[in-house]
This record gives sequence, structure tokens and C-alpha cells, in this order.
Amino acid sequence: MNRQDMLSGVRERRTAWDMIIIGGGATGLGSAVDAASRGYDVLLFEQSDFAKGTSSRSTKLVHGGVRYLQQGNVSLVMEALKERGRLLRNAPHLVSDVAFIVPSYVWWESPFYGIGMKVYDLLAGRLGFGKSANVSPEDVISAIPSIQTEGLRGGTRYHDGQFDDARLAINLATTAAKQGATLLNYAEVVELTKGADGVIDGVVVCDRESDERMTIHGRVVVNATGPFADGVRRLDHDDATPMIAPSQGVHIVLDRSFLPGDSAIMVPHTDDGRVMFAIPWHDVAVVGTTDTPVDTVELEPRPSRDDVEFILDTANRYLARPATADDIRSVFAGIRPLVKMGDGGDTAALSRDHTILVDPQSGLLTVAGGKWTTYRRMAEDVVDHAMTLADLPARGCVTEQFAIHGYHRNAERFGRLAFYGSDALQIERLEQSDARLAAALHPRLGLTGAEVVWACRNEMARTVDDVLARRTRSLLFDARAAIEAAPAVAALMARELGRDETWATAQVDEFGRIAAHYVYTG
Repeated sequence: MNRQDMLSGVRERRTAWDMIIIGGGATGLGSAVDAASRGYDVLLFEQSDFAKGTSSRSTKLVHGGVRYLQQGNVSLVMEALKERGRLLRNAPHLVSDVAFIVPSYVWWESPFYGIGMKVYDLLAGRLGFGKSANVSPEDVISAIPSIQTEGLRGGTRYHDGQFDDARLAINLATTAAKQGATLLNYAEVVELTKGADGVIDGVVVCDRESDERMTIHGRVVVNATGPFADGVRRLDHDDATPMIAPSQGVHIVLDRSFLPGDSAIMVPHTDDGRVMFAIPWHDVAVVGTTDTPVDTVELEPRPSRDDVEFILDTANRYLARPATADDIRSVFAGIRPLVKMGDGGDTAALSRDHTILVDPQSGLLTVAGGKWTTYRRMAEDVVDHAMTLADLPARGCVTEQFAIHGYHRNAERFGRLAFYGSDALQIERLEQSDARLAAALHPRLGLTGAEVVWACRNEMARTVDDVLARRTRSLLFDARAAIEAAPAVAALMARELGRDETWATAQVDEFGRIAAHYVYTG
């Protein structure tokens, strides 16, 4: 993917696009893949970077949702479990099976949760990841050596999926581009255009790199902006009734020594009624999450001290060695775009299913809700609706068995580059061609110069934040180390993107401001 080529394609187009998608997160990118693979002309705009918001701040799970099963939402769980299996099949370099342990400290917990997990297995059917089982205290300790052993009576083991959300987003963007879609990051839609009949027939977009404004015509416009959906809807109608109930979820990142095995911990019921996870991910442990209603939607939401302390307090009930604020390597927050249901204020109780709303006057198609696991199904639903709205030739979805860019069945052989899948071979060649590109840019990060160069040349990385937060996830692994690596990253990017030293200095300063929210100081 090359941004300049994409931008030139937009400027030179003289006819209306079949579909214009606003939003470069999971749903928007998934919809671009679905629509382009059906043969439609697709154009996607993202106001910042791909997956800048919610889609890079998940719990890193591809799962059916045990909590949704507790709520009785069996249909959502069944759909999510089927999509989980498809995602493993379509992106094996990014999705993997992980064993979860529900530790039991009361006699009835293991048999109770064991029954629930058997239902989970049954709903997954032939796309299941593995069979659940009740296990002994010794088995729990073997799987999770760091578990609190006092009072431990055993546990329940079940299997679910984990993934790399930001890398999946970038691979989806590349997949869409290879199918013929045009995608632009740092291109904000600032206006919706309408014909004499009041129906939306295009957008006005501002290229944030040049401040150039362009009017682009399309047969249907899809609003897939997640928590920002109401803002786009207000471009259509100033008085649009809000449909999003934003909820903030916080995670902390600890050293892997707090979770040294290959298994994850699932806490089925926290003090606020949520499920909490501690998950081995890359070389760290991710612990979360919270569910706090918020009034303001931001691209860089700030974790609250109360949320972080809640996560630490809950996690330390299950860890033999308690974690402290000083042990937190990074803390991050994301905004869930939950769909409102009446006037209730408890966002933890809101459904994670998706909703599609078509404005009866303008034809704006808005999709909201949902979760990463079901992104493909959501995209199929979006494109089916958009196809009808735009009166496009009817073509069926083909993404149920559709390899995502980077597909590689044995990506583990690439070691630290495994999550690049088949692209790892080309990154290795870059490292071999120049020893300077093979050296780590920071002693606490595996990041090399070759990865920075690759991100600029092939993944439309435009800022230091793009590279350190999403192309490589360094900001999540170790926020302080990422800040220290920023000058080296900026220098490499300036050379690749044809920028000067002033640009590099400004980039380091800007990344420092962003990354400060990821450093927890208590």
C-alpha cells in the first residue's frame, strides 16, 4: 500500500464510486474487504490512522463471549464462535488458540463453571478450539505457576482465541487494497453532499497532510466510525438523536513474569459484574478490562486511576506475587461504541451485537456496536444493505473462506516476526541487506529499523505513533521504552518519507505527548 498512489487515484477519479466507507477500524476495513472482493469500487477514508481508536485497544481476544452466555444471548455467542473459527482459518498468522483457566476457591465453582463451558463447547460445534474440562489444583498450578495457591480447590480449563488487533487491521487494509479498494488514512470527511432529492451522493474530505479539500461522489455512503458514529450522523442532520452509549475499557500491561505460562486466567465475576482476563500476549501480560460510561469520545482516551487500581486489586486476588503501580509497563484505554437501549446507564449490560441504521431521508447507512470477533459477519451485513441501497448488481459474500494478507500456516518459524506472516520473509531480507536495519532500536523492544522501513513503504505508516503504537505495538509493550525509541524511529521515517529534521523533531514531541497517557505514574 502506498498513500501517494491512493491519493492520486482519488484525485484522478471522474465517476462516482460504488461505495464510500467512512472509518478505518475493524468494521470499516472489514466492509472494504467484503465489498472489494465482490467486485465493487470501494473508497475508504479514515480521519487518523487505521485502527487508531477502539480497534487497536481490545483485550486481544477472539472469543464467543462467556459473559454473553451468562446473559442468555445464545445467538450472539453462537455467531461469535463460528466467526472465531473462520478467523483462525483465514488468518492463522494472527489468531491462535489459548487455554484459559477459571480458578476455583469455593467448592461449587468448578462444577458450576464446568457445565457452562460444556455449553460453550457445544455451541462452537466443529469450529471449536478445544474441549473444556475441570482440572485439579496441581493442574492449575502447572498451567499458571504464578497463581495464588492459598485456598485453591482446582479450576475449569477451556479454550478460546487471541489475536493481534492492530496487525489484523493493517492486514485487512492491505487485503482490501489487493482486491482493488482505495484507502486513505489521515483523510477526514468534513461534509456529506446531497442531491436535489436530499439523498446523500458523496462526501467532502480533507487530506490532513496537505489541507486539500476534495468532493467525492459515491452511490452509497457507509458510516463505520465506531464511537464517532453520531458525529457523522450530525453531518447529515444537526439534530440526529444519539445512538451511541460510549463506554471506556482500560487495560494494564505487566511483565510476562506475572503470567509465565502459556495459559490465561479468566475471572468470571468481578466486583462490577464484569469478566476480567489476564492473558499472555507476545512477551507481556495484558490484564483487563473495565466498563465505565463516558460522556466524551476521544481518539486518545485517558485511563483513570480508579480503573487502574480496580484492575490491580482484582488481579492481585489471583496472583501469588502482587503487582504494583511500578510494575505497569503500559496502560491503555479504548471506547466501546455500544448502541443505546432506552435510558439505562449500565453499559456493562448493553448488547455487543451490531446495529445497522439507514436514514429514511438521506440514505446514510450507519453501523454500530459489535466486536472484533464478528467483524467479518458485520461487514457482510453492511455490504448486503449497501448493495441494495445503491442498487448495485447483486453479488454474494465470499469472505467466509478468504485468506487475509500475510496468511501463513507456520508463521511461528519467523520468531519475533511471526505476526507479519508471509511478509516476515521480506522484512528478513531488509535486515540482511543492511546490518543497520537489523539492530534493535531499543534494548527492551524487539523493534528493528527494517520494521520501520517496511511500515513506511508498505503499510502507509505516516507518523511515529503509527509505527510504535499500531504497526509494532511497542507503545503497549513498554511505554517508556517506546518514548526512548522515538527519535531513532523518526529519523528512519524522515528518510523514507522525504521529511526533514524539523518534521522528525515535531514527530518525537507529538509522540511524547501521546505516549505520556500510556505511562502510569499512580
